[in-house]
Amino acid sequence: MSIFEAVVIAIVEGITEFLPISSTGHMIITSAFLGISDDQFTKLFEVAVQLGAILAVVVLYWRKFFQFNRIDFYFKLVVGVIPALLLGFLFGDAIEAMLESPLIVSISLLAGGIVLLFIDKWFNQPVRKNSDLFATETTRAELIEAEEKLSYKKSLLIGLWQVLAMVPGVSRSAASIIGGMQQKLTRNFAAEFSFFLAVPTMFAASGYSLFLKSWGTDGNSKKGYELLMEDNNNLLAFIVGNVVAFIVALLAIRFFISYLKQYGFRVFGIYRIGVGIILLVLIAAGYLKA
Repeated sequence: MSIFEAVVIAIVEGITEFLPISSTGHMIITSAFLGISDDQFTKLFEVAVQLGAILAVVVLYWRKFFQFNRIDFYFKLVVGVIPALLLGFLFGDAIEAMLESPLIVSISLLAGGIVLLFIDKWFNQPVRKNSDLFATETTRAELIEAEEKLSYKKSLLIGLWQVLAMVPGVSRSAASIIGGMQQKLTRNFAAEFSFFLAVPTMFAASGYSLFLKSWGTDGNSKKGYELLMEDNNNLLAFIVGNVVAFIVALLAIRFFISYLKQYGFRVFGIYRIGVGIILLVLIAAGYLKA
């Protein structure tokens, strides 16, 4: 993987990770167009580059992440991430096989887009005037009240919704936001909790890919950190990619919260449907392998 290719994939990750359009699906398609989708380091990079996006959430929401006097919120995040950790451990091989299929990505994008066209009507929740990200001191009481309505049961159910994103193209963000709205959270608080839930989820996925998972064939398999350190170019691509993903994700989160408050999900549904159709046409024409 060249530095240019790492930057391109990192930009895609930063833009799409927190939008309901599937970062994994977009990175898979991007790698396929770049002709590097079969490379083992590329597959590792597509997971590990999420570390930069994680840091963007922590920086933007630093007040929340470092309010240790409200420890129950951290426990709710742990409860929410358990389904993904459990099913990821049990069905890791099947999930990995799906990650190599642009056809599955295309169908998932198309189906998810249709859902997003109607999601605002199905779960017509009120929208707070201020998000946690831009809140003033006068709105803190509203934010605390919203969080208190997030029970452990709701956190677990949102975590179960998030599991749907193990199918590439579904979108972790979309699944967890829809789960939050289904649990009667406001639209933008559901989005914010989705961001928070991404931190332990993606940290676990990145840690597993770097230190526990073996990449390659059994006769020539390596741990993720071994792939990373065996070539200076790989290490540089990892560092540059995460820096780029961090910067782009900062901007994407700000945009998404502001846009979501005003317009909802419809435009993302239209985008997903359009991309899904284009990809199916390219697959049918032989420009992309199924």
